[in-house]
Amino acid sequence: MDDKAKILLVDDREENLIALEAILSSLDQDLVRARSGEEALKALLTDEYAVILLDVVMPGMDGFETARDIKRRKKTRDLPIIFLTAVNSDPDYAFRGYAAGAVDFISKPFDPWVLRAKVSVFVELHNKNKQLRDQTTLLREQAALLREQAALLQSRPTGSSTGSATDSALAALEEQSEAVGKRIPPALRPEFEELDRRIADLRAALSSLEGEAS
Repeated sequence: MDDKAKILLVDDREENLIALEAILSSLDQDLVRARSGEEALKALLTDEYAVILLDVVMPGMDGFETARDIKRRKKTRDLPIIFLTAVNSDPDYAFRGYAAGAVDFISKPFDPWVLRAKVSVFVELHNKNKQLRDQTTLLREQAALLREQAALLQSRPTGSSTGSATDSALAALEEQSEAVGKRIPPALRPEFEELDRRIADLRAALSSLEGEAS
């Protein structure tokens, strides 16, 4: 399994793409090229990216228009965008860029250390969020298994070792859920809260069964 994050490089000039790849190669992530805003939008349809480096001035769909389209899509609205601008670019670019959804600007020619440092922050954040999503998925699967066990107990409510095992598993699940909940990003909060409610319902159901058994 490839755990490398994808970084989308969007620039219409070949020399700029080569420079970006040379600077970012030491991060050992997947660098994906797009020569236009249209190509960038197509790339975002099929893959998940940690960050986009987006040139402002491009023929056809420029960086601002591309960013606005990215932010309109539910799947990519939270994707961080770093705009690439010329040193002598219009001061109004910053206002337009942030309005379009940019998180930062980097001027050409690129300072290699600054560029790598900024990109690495978003790669690390992406990896942590992915890990939390995976943990949430695992918690959901464990909760589903425990619901099946609780339903089985309901059909034969006794103080058996099966009930004890289910209670222990649920306690472990609650502990994991609490730990994940402290680190969950805002984008995953609604899904996690729904999972947390299901775990609480499962605890209530199991407590009810234990009460009947006693």
